[in-house]
Amino acid sequence: MNQINSYFLVLLFSCLCSKTLAQTKPAFDGPSWKPPYQLELDNWGIERFPIPIDFAPSIKYTGVEDIRFTKGWSDQKSPDYWSYAFLWLLDNSPVQNIAVIQKNLNTYYDGLIARNIIKRNIPKAIIFKTKTKLHAAKTENGDLQTLNGTIHMLDYMAQKPMILHAKVHIKKCPGSSQIIVFYKLSPKPFTDQIWLKLNALWAGFKCSG
Repeated sequence: MNQINSYFLVLLFSCLCSKTLAQTKPAFDGPSWKPPYQLELDNWGIERFPIPIDFAPSIKYTGVEDIRFTKGWSDQKSPDYWSYAFLWLLDNSPVQNIAVIQKNLNTYYDGLIARNIIKRNIPKAIIFKTKTKLHAAKTENGDLQTLNGTIHMLDYMAQKPMILHAKVHIKKCPGSSQIIVFYKLSPKPFTDQIWLKLNALWAGFKCSG
């Protein structure tokens, strides 16, 4: 066997091994995933999925999204409608600042809305680009940064414009190479009682170990 044929056999073997490893890599299992932190579970709906996010692939991070839903978050008659929180645990601590987070939230919600257009028969005429406006707030205990602001977006469930009030907390656990971005959101103003629940959720956050 000549040197060229040997080279191609090695290359073919490497490709087959890579394909096999990719096929056998276990899928992310949200319910059994063990986070490197503690975040309240009781009385909150929970969903976890890997990052990159399927509906926002242009956000080039790797990590995990960990969501907490109020009981009435999807019920238009509930006072908790659209009130929820989600945490991004991001590998390699990518830079997080106002401009980056605004862009990420615009991309995130535009992608979420796009995913619902066909499923919910949303007319194209009512769709518009999400606009996020954040500003620095007083840094809360343990945060690297704390931000407040609004997200002007299409409520794809009610199919009408909506403004979400947002609080964003940026944090690192000691010794970790990952960064945490925690988003609290509600159409209710910060003075509403729903924020007592959302603020308590973050107040109870603890790094593991």
